[in-house]
Amino acid sequence: MRVIYNEQMADLASMLGEMAGTAGSAMEQATQSLLQADLALAEQVITEYDRISEMITQAEEKAFALLALQAPVAGDLRQVVSAIQIVADVNRMGALALHVAKVARRRHPNHALPEAVNGYFAEMGRIAVNMGAAAKEVLETRDPERAAQLNEDDEAMDDLHRHLFSLLMDREWKFGVAAAVDVTLLGRYYERFADHAVEIGRRVVFLVTGVLPAEETEAEKI
Repeated sequence: MRVIYNEQMADLASMLGEMAGTAGSAMEQATQSLLQADLALAEQVITEYDRISEMITQAEEKAFALLALQAPVAGDLRQVVSAIQIVADVNRMGALALHVAKVARRRHPNHALPEAVNGYFAEMGRIAVNMGAAAKEVLETRDPERAAQLNEDDEAMDDLHRHLFSLLMDREWKFGVAAAVDVTLLGRYYERFADHAVEIGRRVVFLVTGVLPAEETEAEKI
């Protein structure tokens, strides 16, 4: 029974890593569609989200089957519960990439972003993609030190989001209300994507050490 449990847990961990990588790839494509007003690429992200949804369902079924059939306790239970929570975070990461692609599609053939903020979103996209790759890495390696570094990686995203918000509040903003709404929503999508990657890192630390790192409050981030 123990061998079967270990094999099933390894399969689940591998699936979680693949899902995080897929979410990161989706955000990379969504960012390109946003910056280039590329309708075909946006449609591709939207269509391929079905694959992420299927993987989410499969991962949830595997995790709940482990709970029901293996009746894990102590450290084993911690692994399964952490996996269920990580599934939810990866699901949100995929959904946030989907939201970015939908904004690009809705504004096509126009660009959703004023050219003045393209640099912000190019960098936020780069950070988000890197964090998606890092989440995949820590899920596969279970390296608690690398997992903890995701919180540091998130600081750059938070800085960009704050600067973007300051730009929106500036009296010099001249791109209208619709553009301001799009920029506000998109900035939030990228920030939340990074936050979910950080949460995956926290869960991996908990999975390995049994200690859940303290979560930063919004006030502490600022």
